[in-house]
Amino acid sequence: MTAEEVVRRYDADLLAPGAPGRWLRGVDVAADPATTWRWVCQLRAAPYSYDWVDNLGRRSPRTLTPGLEHLEPGQRMAGPFRIRTVRPGEEVTLVAPGGPVSRALGDVVLGYAVTPGPAGSRLLGVLRVGRLPRPVDRALCWGDLVMMRRQLHVLAELAGGR
Repeated sequence: MTAEEVVRRYDADLLAPGAPGRWLRGVDVAADPATTWRWVCQLRAAPYSYDWVDNLGRRSPRTLTPGLEHLEPGQRMAGPFRIRTVRPGEEVTLVAPGGPVSRALGDVVLGYAVTPGPAGSRLLGVLRVGRLPRPVDRALCWGDLVMMRRQLHVLAELAGGR
């Protein structure tokens, strides 16, 4: 993460300004921002991290699915999350849907942002988490590091045509 990315305020920050947990992830993408954004929209189809863990063993699609680029509040994305806000081509923010997911994870706001970058674009993930018991917040932090890191790298590879 660059210093500018760390201090920047994302839509996830605006939706959860008092959340004590703020975790940022970012990768360089060898594709223009529009192509990278289109792959972020693919999170409506599958999670793109470790498919054997979070996609019941089904492989996340390796080609773009027509129509998924039309993001609207309320749609499911990145598994159980729901789109809360979208700025097409730039940023999408998701919230936990309530029920068992919210009881397990607490108040979670998840955002993805695409910006111009040195290789073509940057893909950023922002996770804002409410106060959780100590062992749960540590487990979520490490789990997020592993899963989101993988997710961002897979999307970057697909966007870059690798």
